Amino acid sequence: MKRRDALKLVLASAGAAPLALAAAAAPSVGKCETDGTPAQFLPKNPPDPRPQENDLAKLPRCPYCGMDRRQFHHSRMLIHYSNDVPDGTCSIHCTAISLAINIDAEPKGVWVGDNASEAEVKPLVEADRAAFLIGGSAKGVMTARSKVAYGSEAAAKAAQAAQGGEISGFDQALLAAYADMAKDVARIRKNREERRARMKAEPKG
Repeated sequence: MKRRDALKLVLASAGAAPLALAAAAAPSVGKCETDGTPAQFLPKNPPDPRPQENDLAKLPRCPYCGMDRRQFHHSRMLIHYSNDVPDGTCSIHCTAISLAINIDAEPKGVWVGDNASEAEVKPLVEADRAAFLIGGSAKGVMTARSKVAYGSEAAAKAAQAAQGGEISGFDQALLAAYADMAKDVARIRKNREERRARMKAEPKG
């Protein structure tokens, strides 16, 4: 099955509600000629034939939540669309948003941080080659149910033995991200509202 067909199947299986939440989570921008069309959400990064090289320097922040991809290098992902435009995200949660709202842009490559590596900054591995541990005790990024990628199945099984969870491939992990989207978005919104309230209540020095 081709990647585009697999993604269509995942999106259809996930249902319409998570997609509506994903669109609502996209950052607002000024008016442009593509507003009101699917192209309005296309990433605005310049084309890059090899975006996986030095990706943290080129794409330091997630465009969907604003989080620092350098801080979340272990969970970060990178989508390379067919027009050579890259989209760097902090997590599979925000990758699911990108793939949902850019439905007319075909991804030709997807990478994820490899937690099998002992490197200080996790290298990227092709998502199709990674084993994802879903629902283990590791803390999730933008989600209550973690989805951690490993460059080898052996590393994923070792983590599973220590943390629990279920091992899957990328398509199944992406489907889990869509299934969790409604609860995760509600939780994130609540957390951010509480943080804003705390900041507003703090005395100004």
